[in-house]
Amino acid sequence: MNLLAIIASGDRSTQGLLAAEALRQAALQQGHQLSVELDGAPQLSDADIAAAHGLLLVDAAARPALAALPSRAVSLDLALADPAAALRQAADAAPNPAADAAPLFIVAITSCPTGIAHTFMAAEGLSQAAQALGHRIRVETQGSVGAQSTLSAGEIAEADLVIIAADTQVELSRFHGKRLFQSGTKPAISDGQGLLRRALAEAAPHLDAATATPEKPASERSGPYKHLMTGVSFMLPFVTAGGIMIALAFALGGIYAFDDAHKGTLAWALFQIGAKSAFALMVPILAGYIAYSIANRPGIAPGMVGGMLAASLGSGFLGGIIAGFIAGYGTDWLNRKIQLGRNLDGLKPVLILPVLGSLLVGLLMIYVIGGPVAALLGMLTEALKSLQGSSALVLGAIIGAMMAFDMGGPVNKAAYAFSTGLIASQVYTPMAAAMAAGMTPPLGIALATKLFADRFSADEREAGKAAGVLGLAFISEGAIPFAARDPLRVIPALMLGSAVAGAISMLAGVELKVPHGGVFVLPIPNAVSHLGFYLLALLAGTAITALMLRALKKPAPTAAATA
Repeated sequence: MNLLAIIASGDRSTQGLLAAEALRQAALQQGHQLSVELDGAPQLSDADIAAAHGLLLVDAAARPALAALPSRAVSLDLALADPAAALRQAADAAPNPAADAAPLFIVAITSCPTGIAHTFMAAEGLSQAAQALGHRIRVETQGSVGAQSTLSAGEIAEADLVIIAADTQVELSRFHGKRLFQSGTKPAISDGQGLLRRALAEAAPHLDAATATPEKPASERSGPYKHLMTGVSFMLPFVTAGGIMIALAFALGGIYAFDDAHKGTLAWALFQIGAKSAFALMVPILAGYIAYSIANRPGIAPGMVGGMLAASLGSGFLGGIIAGFIAGYGTDWLNRKIQLGRNLDGLKPVLILPVLGSLLVGLLMIYVIGGPVAALLGMLTEALKSLQGSSALVLGAIIGAMMAFDMGGPVNKAAYAFSTGLIASQVYTPMAAAMAAGMTPPLGIALATKLFADRFSADEREAGKAAGVLGLAFISEGAIPFAARDPLRVIPALMLGSAVAGAISMLAGVELKVPHGGVFVLPIPNAVSHLGFYLLALLAGTAITALMLRALKKPAPTAAATA
């Protein structure tokens, strides 16, 4: 909805500026477009007035040109104290353009790097938002078990709008010609209605391969973070499978299960599957799908070639990341610069781009990048393996705090990707700290809702049960609803508890060979070392989180008080 606000601050110019900014932030959260005139400047344009649906007057009077607009008047003090409520008054007075529009049929895809919580939370947010706005929607989730509720060709043809709410690369070729809008998963989770309104206003027709890179228009290229997360999401299953196989091999055949003396035994076979196959593919997969995210399918071969070289040259996951970006951006550049005409363009994705892209990344890895990065990784590996005492404690606390800061967001994923990548270099302690710290926020909230029920509403106490289950499965996102309602109190409590869990885990030298699964992988022999200390870290972090929530949160209003 397009709204106008006129603020007359008089001699309270500072308060007027603060009110203007507060109203703009409230408009963003509510999904409105807001134009503000403060003390006559800048004057609202004729275009703003023509497009407006409602007017908010803050200690101001409307000009004759605005007399036809539905308006609400509030004081400057109210606009400062509760800008969201002030803006809602103007929105309630205005006719809702979405209510007058014919219901639309929307199709959507949601996806996140680990393919677990954010994928399905975003799908739920979009579904609820569409229902509230009177539209029909079908959501395809591309989670850890693959695509579910897959969109049919008929549904795509019927769709009026396509929404991609994803933190990883999504194949878009089937949406050629459809109005399409892309965002991350977070807006769909936190403000689904606002995201739908933005999509309706800003969606543009999806272009095909004739006007941009194969199946991906240039306007849709994403930033490095999204490309890295795409690579990590494809790498994770290899790390999980390899880690469990190695743990089982050591359980059956001891730490020398890989020796020729055990050749032919089940333990030796499991080690070949885990270490020699699944783990050997980690870095090539990481690099290949980073390149795929940037350059689409032509980038996969150069990316995997670069990743394989990174592994063989000893530059590990750091070299794989660099190789993936070189292959992706290099192949994308070659694709745009090499123009062969309509008849010969078919040679590019199967011959020219794989050959030239692989040559580019291969030569750079061998002659320029591989050696220095291998030396850097070697120093990092030795430093991490030798960490003891206060150094280990500090690193564990940092990893822990990062895991709890945004629970599945960029900071969390950065710590998780760092810890997961080190598994390829046989450094397992950061992974243990990361998983303990990621389990702590929802577990601490679940405990707090039981022990300190007066700090939570009835709905929150009920949601605490689900948060506990999610915490056991290492799904940090179970804490998001609580953090969203009271971020200034909840997030510091979560960060402190996770920092303690990570610090104890690192200080005790706990190693974890499996990057996901929560408590369900702990019984696997050799999956985690120093299991007793690990459980201590988890219990301590959970308890501190709960105690901090008790100390920071105010008692929840009772039903009688709110009646």
